[in-house]
Amino acid sequence: MTLKTPWTYVCGVYPFFQGDFEMSITSTGTIAAIATPPGDGGVGIIRISGEQALSIAKDIFHPAKDSFSGFKPYTMHYGTIVDADSVEIDDVLTVFMPGPNSYTGEDTVEINCHGGRAILSAVLGEVLAKGARLANAGEFTLRAFLNGRMDLTQAEAVAEMIHAPSRGAAQLAKVKLSGVLGERISGLRLRLEELRAQLCVAVDFPEDELECLPLEQMQSEVGDAVKNISEILSGVERTKAWREGGLAVLSGKVNAGKSSLLNALLGRNRAIVTDIPGTTRDFIEETLNLDGLQVRVVDTAGLRETSDAVELAGVDMGRDLASQADLVLLIIDGSKPFALADLDPQFADMADKCLAVINKSDLEQADPSPAVIMRESGYEVVEISAKKGQGIERLAALIREHILQGAGEPDPDELVPNSRQAASLKKAHVELEELMGDIAMQVPYDLLGVRLESACSSLSEITGEITPQEVLNSIFENFCVGK
Repeated sequence: MTLKTPWTYVCGVYPFFQGDFEMSITSTGTIAAIATPPGDGGVGIIRISGEQALSIAKDIFHPAKDSFSGFKPYTMHYGTIVDADSVEIDDVLTVFMPGPNSYTGEDTVEINCHGGRAILSAVLGEVLAKGARLANAGEFTLRAFLNGRMDLTQAEAVAEMIHAPSRGAAQLAKVKLSGVLGERISGLRLRLEELRAQLCVAVDFPEDELECLPLEQMQSEVGDAVKNISEILSGVERTKAWREGGLAVLSGKVNAGKSSLLNALLGRNRAIVTDIPGTTRDFIEETLNLDGLQVRVVDTAGLRETSDAVELAGVDMGRDLASQADLVLLIIDGSKPFALADLDPQFADMADKCLAVINKSDLEQADPSPAVIMRESGYEVVEISAKKGQGIERLAALIREHILQGAGEPDPDELVPNSRQAASLKKAHVELEELMGDIAMQVPYDLLGVRLESACSSLSEITGEITPQEVLNSIFENFCVGK
């Protein structure tokens, strides 16, 4: 695994250098890292894995009880960690988990100490001084994969659990962490490999009277595989918002109340609000949790003609963000005269992606009403007062509803592949559909075997039986250090 990382500080105190180096996929040596997030906390954990884990723990751990006779596996032992001069660093709880029945499949020790930065750095320093090296990003999970403790779908699910933007996303990752997706993919691949074996018999012994799979039965088997893959892929788009969160962009003319609305949604003053047009020149992004759904809300520069190069760049950036958004909130000042021609041309044919938010409902409304004009033009409308907080809860509910687009709550038992897994499944799906056409045309067995081999290879990439080094690199280097 090639990592290019500058000088970094563990918990902001203990410096280490990862530099430019090539880590073999056959990871060796005893590794250690802080397994809890940087910063101060009640508890911090130092994780050690490898053949020296137990001996290091014995060197630096002093038990509180005289009756202590050694580390009993999977049992918390209370004592202190001492440095090379026998000075106590902290009171700790230490547990030893022998391989292969540990997370990594190797001897593993976890030291639970107070979560202060200085304490964690000092304890980690003693562990490294005894012969361990600092773990690379994701190296504990990499070892679990290499040691057969999990397949690649489970390894990726670990990272997905950590970074899940919603409870629904965490549940979807949990299903994969159990190994169900890997088992289903492996079952599909195994059946296709059996078909390959039967084709090889027909190709290698064409003149022998050996039993060969009839083409009709082969087409049926391949059709079942295509159906299975389609079922697995069916939830990818539907659950995207749960897995990745949504993007809602606030757009509209200057002084329509976009920044005030952002502040109202957040329940705090995040954006500067003034009567001066063009106050917001860049975009401001914040995250909302709407009943378990994570939504990025972006306040963009007000739309108007301007000769100010900086403001113009902000306007262009806002339009670009709107084109990428799951939902665009068109903020309109309901107290001022409005015509449909006032809408930015970008949103003229985007009623299905836009929600017309008529702001300043606490003031006397213009005649004709902007709300009526937008409804008659096919836009869904919600009337609010960002300043008074009126209609904000209704608006938040509509944002959630639009981004989910009727997907509903995720099925807690549903198998949903991530983008990498989905790409490999789609490649296999295409090959198998082409194979069904080839079978119908009675293409020679050896050519049918090439398609089967390609489909099997794509499925193997998902579970890790056959996965290029660069793919493994990209997966594990995105993990946090300590997991």
